[in-house]
Amino acid sequence: MSFEYAIEVKSLSKCYQIYDKPSDRLKQMLLRGRRQYYKEFWALNDVSFKIKKGETVGIIGRNGSGKSTLLQMVCGTLNPTAGDIKVQGRVAALLELGSGFNPEFTGRENVFFNAGVLGQSEAITRKKFSAIEAFADIGDFIDQPVKTYSSGMMVRLAFAVIAHVDADILVIDEALAVGDAFFTQKCMRFLREFMQHGTVLFVSHDTAAVKGLCTHAIWLDKGLVKQRGEPKDVCEQYLQAYYESQQTDQEAATGGNRSAAQQVNIESLLAKHAAIEKPAHIDQRLPFLNASNLRNDLRLFEFKPDAPSFGQGGSRVISVALCNAQGQPMSWAVGGEDVELLIEAIALQKLHSPIVGFVVKDRLGQTLFGDNTFVAYEHNCCVCETGQLLRTRFQFQMPRLPVGDYSITIAIADGTQEEHIQHQWIFDAVTFRSESTSISAGLIGIPMQNIFMDVR
Repeated sequence: MSFEYAIEVKSLSKCYQIYDKPSDRLKQMLLRGRRQYYKEFWALNDVSFKIKKGETVGIIGRNGSGKSTLLQMVCGTLNPTAGDIKVQGRVAALLELGSGFNPEFTGRENVFFNAGVLGQSEAITRKKFSAIEAFADIGDFIDQPVKTYSSGMMVRLAFAVIAHVDADILVIDEALAVGDAFFTQKCMRFLREFMQHGTVLFVSHDTAAVKGLCTHAIWLDKGLVKQRGEPKDVCEQYLQAYYESQQTDQEAATGGNRSAAQQVNIESLLAKHAAIEKPAHIDQRLPFLNASNLRNDLRLFEFKPDAPSFGQGGSRVISVALCNAQGQPMSWAVGGEDVELLIEAIALQKLHSPIVGFVVKDRLGQTLFGDNTFVAYEHNCCVCETGQLLRTRFQFQMPRLPVGDYSITIAIADGTQEEHIQHQWIFDAVTFRSESTSISAGLIGIPMQNIFMDVR
């Protein structure tokens, strides 16, 4: 095994034998393979990847894709059917809720038991027990049987142990989803500190957490590696596939795509609306030329109609622009000022209940803020006929943003918030850059109406 890799997985497969009834299992044992009474289910099939020391890798995928099975084999609690796993360093794992705990033992006893399983001596655990107890913060329950614990208390204790066993590799399986907000933040602080020197492998359905924490991501689908690479790219492809699968189910229920009579000449509609004269872009900085160098200047780039997108194609976005309070498209904006996001789209089929939305993301793909039209028009649907232009305006104060690159993702659907057909979802439809800022902390700065300070 190469010294630079913490985990090496090669051609890993796991097959389960599924029996229709218990008697079939007995028959299979007695006949010793002369006849097969089971069906094969391959939870993993020929999975290979390498994780370098110090990397943080997120595993994403739908339920049943093999994520938990993979982590269990990495930790050595499950044997593979085929393939090879090599791990270099001490592994601390937080897998299924309560795994590694004896429900009859107290929390204190389970701390020593679990730390021992993870390879830490009793003497060292005694020295660290006060820190473990403080991290878990479950009070007198530390001396109560674990079977009396809530799911949140179980996670607190389990995470407190793995945080104090000097591991080289942390393996986490969606465990933080049951913790309260304060404890989750404590765990995130620990993870960020651990990531400075250790290796992290974790499963999460929260793509925002994967994009925010991970250096790499792996997408598992039906036991196969569907994609791996940069977290932003992998999560966007996963999101696209998820929506497309939902649309396929809805199409089957409603009878498929639009009929031939609903088809329209897309090119002629694009040409028609392109001929409409657009206002000239202005420089929003002009009124602020004498302001300080801390002004939050945002340099805006033009809408990219050929940006990566997906959807059923019942509508096509033809224009996206960030405008000033007078509705004039801007090439520069200023954080803290009133702005208007204008989205124009052509209906290529009748939209009974159109929903238009946007999200603003940072360079890692983390969502900073966004909104859609559903609540505003829930009881007053804005029906859009085939060929009509749908214009949507979002008016808000632009937050102040740290220096860096940002993008706006646009989506148009038809239906309700819970059940809808996604007609077009455009990743990074508009990009912009924050050139200068007064932000001292945080992902965004909220425009202040006033700040007062006095001495009495």
